[in-house]
Amino acid sequence: MKNRVLRYIIRFLVGEDIPGEWVETIGYTADPDKFDQYNVVIIPSGFFDEQVYGKQASLPKLPLEKIEGIPFLFGTPEVERVKATWVIHADIIASTYFLISRYEEMLRRELRDEHGRFPGKESILYKAGAFHRPIVDEYRIFLRRWLRQSNIPLPEIEPRARKIYLTHDVDAPTLYRSWKGFIRSIKARGLYKSLKGKFGPLEEDPYYTFPWLFQQNGTLRDVVGKERYHSILFFRSGGKSGFDKPHYNLKNKDIRRLMENAGEQDMTIGLHASYQAGADPSLIIKEKRRLEQITKGEIRFNRNHFLASREPEDMDILEAAGITDDFTMGYADIAGFRLGTCYPVRWINPVTRCLSSLTLHPLIIMDNSLSESKYMGLNHDQALAYCLNLAEAVNKVGGELTLLWHNDTIPKGSGGYLRKLYVQLLKELAKK
Repeated sequence: MKNRVLRYIIRFLVGEDIPGEWVETIGYTADPDKFDQYNVVIIPSGFFDEQVYGKQASLPKLPLEKIEGIPFLFGTPEVERVKATWVIHADIIASTYFLISRYEEMLRRELRDEHGRFPGKESILYKAGAFHRPIVDEYRIFLRRWLRQSNIPLPEIEPRARKIYLTHDVDAPTLYRSWKGFIRSIKARGLYKSLKGKFGPLEEDPYYTFPWLFQQNGTLRDVVGKERYHSILFFRSGGKSGFDKPHYNLKNKDIRRLMENAGEQDMTIGLHASYQAGADPSLIIKEKRRLEQITKGEIRFNRNHFLASREPEDMDILEAAGITDDFTMGYADIAGFRLGTCYPVRWINPVTRCLSSLTLHPLIIMDNSLSESKYMGLNHDQALAYCLNLAEAVNKVGGELTLLWHNDTIPKGSGGYLRKLYVQLLKELAKK
């Protein structure tokens, strides 16, 4: 492994708040003659050896072993004291790299769903029963404890979410106000209601739930404070595939009004890279420029439509396009910790083993993942309990909690539970 990547992983594991001289007290070596140079040594498992890396033999074996109740992917659970040095045989360096780089998605390219996505239920963490735990962040807690036991005065991690991201993808901003929606409405509702839907107040359109969302978000912001709160609205600016429908014009007065309202709420506008761009990432730069022409500002945030970040190296194209922060990193079929962490983490390309400047913000909970029968298919009570457990896991390790709620999944009176669930989740988050 390249030294720059190794240094980054150690720094990421121990925490960005730790002075560099303390980070240097952690070693990654199997040479006993070097143990006394460090306070804590992690023994390499051989994962990064040239004859192993990139081969099927490099995949972890199930069931995963545990150290202090925390699953790890490589090495053994042995911990020993060699003179003044703690020696850890669980290779949490390789385990962390495997998860944050999406290594298994690179190695198992034959596993993709109908949208070209790696299925979350095929992931090692899901099969190990650990997808609901940010195990990389749990490594951070006991690594810091080992350092404290070596007389390094590290502070405890504050047990609350350091940041809450409330995000919304603008897939279908309205139901009846487009001409296609108007024509469909005539067949279903008659001419009078259709005319009212097309030309009446925007807020009466069933899908235009943004004022309600903004109100709920603002209530949480007022409680937790602006430093811990960030809301993002992701807009599509291209895409010609069938999965990019309904198409909407960024110059449309309804869309412009929505952007203005988002600005009044101090929301960030990001790019919702189209389904077509997910299949052909070279289109992302064009879509980004088109959105920037409308917003008159630089677009730095992105989330792919359908969460279709298909291949790991596609991230390099995001970086080249000028995206600094990506919010795609969740699986559609299950809510949880796709990267094994709820901390923002820099992208490592598992093919080139290079560290990039692109920051990935793990997506923890998406509304559709919970409710759709083809995904988790949870009822309200199950979804609430599951989400609260995920939120509590984030609190325990002091990470970020990112939610994705779509405006078109929460029409008033729709009969679904996602509107009610969103209110309940935000009320619980306000208590932490």
